[in-house]
Amino acid sequence: MERAVPHAVPLGQVASCSLSPQMEVFQALQRLHMTIFSQSVSPCGKFLAAGNNYGQIAIFSLSAALSSEAKEESKNPVVTFQAHDGPVYSMVSTDRHLLSAGDGEVKAWLWAEILKKGCKELWRRQPPYRTSLEVPEINALLLVPKENSLILAGGDCQLHTMDLETGAFTRALRGHTDYIHCLALRERSPEVLSGGEDGAVRLWDLRTAKEVQTIEVYKHEECSRPHNGRWIGCLATDSDWMVCGGGPALTLWHLRSSTPTTIFPMRAPQKHVTFYQDLILSAGQGRCVNQWQLSGELKAQVPGSSPGLLSLSLNQQPAAPECKVLTAAGNSCRVDVFTNLGYRAFSLSF
Repeated sequence: MERAVPHAVPLGQVASCSLSPQMEVFQALQRLHMTIFSQSVSPCGKFLAAGNNYGQIAIFSLSAALSSEAKEESKNPVVTFQAHDGPVYSMVSTDRHLLSAGDGEVKAWLWAEILKKGCKELWRRQPPYRTSLEVPEINALLLVPKENSLILAGGDCQLHTMDLETGAFTRALRGHTDYIHCLALRERSPEVLSGGEDGAVRLWDLRTAKEVQTIEVYKHEECSRPHNGRWIGCLATDSDWMVCGGGPALTLWHLRSSTPTTIFPMRAPQKHVTFYQDLILSAGQGRCVNQWQLSGELKAQVPGSSPGLLSLSLNQQPAAPECKVLTAAGNSCRVDVFTNLGYRAFSLSF
């Protein structure tokens, strides 16, 4: 994982004042070396939060940027604030809160206050790690709406469940032997899938807090790519189906039979994947958002502005149908906006 530059300057806090030449150079270098790890859409669907490797969160107005009267400045953040000391690896939004995770802790921010530019943290929580000196990164956050809980996972190889009502950590799920990259929810079950550096996708029953299924993807010859490693960097689920990738090939699995059904012909390791209607969208090394048929046929590759992509976000909030877009971000200071899946309409910029 990339680590933050010490004492990074919150960009939005200095935008309104005149900058010295040294500060301008510093900010240019910040942007040049920026990585955007995470994204989250506001509950109203009109705003997008993006978190970078300097611990900053920028809030963009999708409604302003998509307006017929949009100007170039409409693509800049409406507010930027320092959220964490290190990178913002993951974010999710509840009905009222933006939750962000970095090294060792998760923080909560009120969306209503953020949009008033009152960016004060509401609370912070740290899972019960094995030692007080342990500060592992939290790579993934997952909301479980039926339980009103949050699942965190990352560098300590465990899944931690937090009750959002009380803030208490209620259980830890142990089974991974290396750090965890990604989580996905099977809402009907309810079950959670986790994928990590150990090359395994593990399925957990939230009712019993037990691991009920393990798929070691790299051990399947058709998926294995030893030159890329065994790590699982992305996964998504839809009913009895799962798609995952990373070091091994991007693969569609039937969960009940633990059978790989489709191997997608993509050489580059993929870092994010999601089901969308009758397609699978993936992104990773390279500039393109890839659109796959479930059969494995590559329907389209749509280029963006970043040399590598780490996160995709689909804004499907019913409250803002005019802001229904796909956004993609990664190894640059830009967030690409796709108003349909055929082309990049424009880019937002940190």
